[in-house]
Amino acid sequence: MSATPVLLAHHKHCDDLFAGAEAAAYAGHWAACRDAFQRFSGEMTAHFATEEEVLFPAFETATGNTGGPTSMMRLEHAQMNALMMQAAQAAVVADSEGFSGAVETLLILMQQHNMKEENILYPMCDRVLSANDLALERELATRTAGTCPP
Repeated sequence: MSATPVLLAHHKHCDDLFAGAEAAAYAGHWAACRDAFQRFSGEMTAHFATEEEVLFPAFETATGNTGGPTSMMRLEHAQMNALMMQAAQAAVVADSEGFSGAVETLLILMQQHNMKEENILYPMCDRVLSANDLALERELATRTAGTCPP
C-alpha cells in the first residue's frame, strides 16, 4: 500500500490553489481571491478529513499508537483550519494586512506540516500498512479523485 502518491499529488494541488488565491489578493482582485481561497479551503478540508478518517485510523490500528505522529498532525490541522478561517474572513472585507498575516503564517505551517508528512509520516504508513490493502488505497484515491489535475 502506498499512500504517498495520491496524497502527495493532493498536497501539490492544494499548494497551487493557495498560490492562486494569494496572487489574486496581492493583485487586489478580492472577488477572485475569495473564490480561489474558498476552493483551496475546501480541498484542504477534504485532505484533512481523508487523513483523519482513513489514513490515520488505519495507521493507528496497525501500530496501536494513537498518541504519536498522527496526534501531532491532527493538532496542526486544527491550527491550519483556524488560520484558513482568519484569512477567509480577511478576504471577505478585503483586509490586505489581515489576509497577508494569516496566509504568511499558514504558508509556513503548511510547508513544515507537509515536510513532516511527506518525509516521515507517509513513509511510516507505507511501511506499516499492508501492501495488499487495496481497499485503503482505493479509499484514499476516491476521496481525492477529481480534485487533482491529471
